[in-house]
Amino acid sequence: MTQLRTADLIPLVADLARDLPQAERYRRLLATLRRVLPSDAAALLRLEGGVLVPVAVDGLSADTLGRRFRIEDQPRLRQLLGSHGVTRFAADCGLPDPYDGLIEGQQGKLEVHDCLGCPLYLDERLWGLITLDALDPAAFGAAEQATLETFASLAAATVMAGERINQLQRRAEDQQRLAELYQQAAERPPEMIGQSPALERLREEVALLARSELTVLISGETGVGKELVAEAIHGASLRAGKPLVSLNCAALPETLVESELFGHVRGAFSGAVGERRGKFELADGGTLFLDEVGELPLAVQAKLLRVLQSGQLQRVGSDREHRVDVRVLAATNRDLALEVAEGRFRADLYHRLSVYPLRVPPLRERGADVLLLAGFFLEQNRARLGLRSLRLEVEAQQALLAYDWPGNVRELEHLIGRAALKALGRCPERPRILGISAELLDLPGAAPVPTPAAAEQAGEALPADLREAVDRYQRQLISQALARHQGRWAEAARALGVDRANLARLARRLGLR
Repeated sequence: MTQLRTADLIPLVADLARDLPQAERYRRLLATLRRVLPSDAAALLRLEGGVLVPVAVDGLSADTLGRRFRIEDQPRLRQLLGSHGVTRFAADCGLPDPYDGLIEGQQGKLEVHDCLGCPLYLDERLWGLITLDALDPAAFGAAEQATLETFASLAAATVMAGERINQLQRRAEDQQRLAELYQQAAERPPEMIGQSPALERLREEVALLARSELTVLISGETGVGKELVAEAIHGASLRAGKPLVSLNCAALPETLVESELFGHVRGAFSGAVGERRGKFELADGGTLFLDEVGELPLAVQAKLLRVLQSGQLQRVGSDREHRVDVRVLAATNRDLALEVAEGRFRADLYHRLSVYPLRVPPLRERGADVLLLAGFFLEQNRARLGLRSLRLEVEAQQALLAYDWPGNVRELEHLIGRAALKALGRCPERPRILGISAELLDLPGAAPVPTPAAAEQAGEALPADLREAVDRYQRQLISQALARHQGRWAEAARALGVDRANLARLARRLGLR
């Protein structure tokens, strides 16, 4: 019979009064839960509208944190949310388990066989779920259910402490008011998924810019998510209740760019059969996002500069002035300073747009974020393909971590979609758990290097260059450690027996972050 011991609870009670990062607070909670009730995995999920968002996992694949579980697609989670205490599912329960195939460190596509869960309430408000899973169908019993119910009260207190601290921080920064406006503007805000230092710095800058009216020039490689960053800035700003209007400057013929931006009157040109408002007027009071702004013709650049400086515009073919109140966010994958030097972009417009330059980091600088993003796209494809579970094999995770990602997040999204379709095509019958292997990812040059012993056994030759062989082997070991520890660098460093700072420097040199 499993019982809660005082020694197990003292560290958690002490944590209630400590100002811990939310992720660390929840990690400690789940680690304690798994000590009290030995199991293969535990998870804490927050309810956001009709979606359950994993905020902490222990024993599950790293990509689980990037998944978003729609309640209408997950009957087990829906049943847990509707209960008022602990629910244990029978081993032969026919309802699909969202964690099938996601248990960390297990070989093969294993299914969860014993599952406990209970809802968490804060001030009588349903906050989310805590779940406990095991591969052994007889892992839990009546005693464990009672223990989990007792533990859930402490879990709710832990979550409450984290929520209270976050509320105080948001109030101090006046973020609560911005968040409320954001909720009014969109059913679900744009989400930048990841936990890397590079993304955290970007989030901090987005929050800072949301409180200002500055014009922002968002730069970054193709596919990094510049439009998502623009949506996040607008969504957290005081303009969130007004429109966000987007225009891809590279997708329009040169003859139509001016009309798209400023509008036109009837008869202004052939085909202008009536008056039409441009993007600036449509975005009045809100935000205008100009994607690929470096593609604008020089003649249009001069008129854009005038609107930015005075807030006044003229429709094509009209002498009448229109005044607009628009915040402009622009994006480019070009080096606009170089474009200015070579005469292809106006210097005055460049300086007017880059009041606050914001760089979006490429995916190769975001380390283990690739696994969280992969989890997000896996869950999208699981629902799209009508699958019960879609997972990445360990070798596939390692391949994703080792790849350089020239196409960034967009490349990852398309790659996961293709691999899921290929995996399904290889199965004559839909399996309960569909796995994606490294082979199906088809990443150029991303195959892991075998150890010397494995290479000798397989009759394979290691690279002739010693430094290259060592680098590739180190990259493989680091990738494996990150996959085992769900992208947590501190734990990976401890597992590898190296200092965290030294591991970070080595990972940057090897292109892993």
